[in-house]
Amino acid sequence: MDRGALRVFWETYLDGYNTRSMSIDRAGFPFIGGAILVGLLLAAFGFYGTAIVPLVLTAFFVFFFRDPDRPTIHAPGEVISPADGRVLVAGPAESAGAPPGAWQQVSIFLSPMDVHVNRVPIGGRVTRVLETPGRFLPAYRAEAASQNERTEIWIERAGQTIVCRQVVGLLARRIVCRLAEGAQVETGQRYGIMKFGSRMDIYLPLDATIAVQVGDRVLSGVTRIARLGAERSAA
Repeated sequence: MDRGALRVFWETYLDGYNTRSMSIDRAGFPFIGGAILVGLLLAAFGFYGTAIVPLVLTAFFVFFFRDPDRPTIHAPGEVISPADGRVLVAGPAESAGAPPGAWQQVSIFLSPMDVHVNRVPIGGRVTRVLETPGRFLPAYRAEAASQNERTEIWIERAGQTIVCRQVVGLLARRIVCRLAEGAQVETGQRYGIMKFGSRMDIYLPLDATIAVQVGDRVLSGVTRIARLGAERSAA
């Protein structure tokens, strides 16, 4: 790999952009600890060549569960990306899987290489946390939004509602959501993680202005994906 390719890899997947420090999400500790233990046991019994496999897995788990420190800088009403990845949808909500009502939608596909720690897209009060069992279709497919296992949070801010939905994919089989109904949250706050490749759907009011396009790469806690319209009085 030449220096140019290494630089792209660093900036894209190792968070060379806007990083102060890197930690590991606690959801990864069982995976990392288990792989290290298996490697040590194999080595202790003399299977040195085989022990390399769990050591490689250890390196992958450390990489996958990385949690970069990203200070979130935003203006009032700005919606920040809750996930790393590529934008799949940016515009009117797809009818399949959208919450009841009229929405705009931004969907983000996360590959196994992306940071999978999720962040709150905008500060406010969590009014709902919904978990829906389902299938494990590839997360980039449109029907994944309505058929796959998913967890969504509804955030109310100044009379406006934003829905943020974690969706599992072909490899992602576990969603971690650390928020409960009634919680007060801040923009950029860590709130969960999706394990091993997945999708994030964000549903926005119709008067929101979307700031990304299909194909754009976004960073959780950093990239502005939309701006809400004028604040409304809470019902």
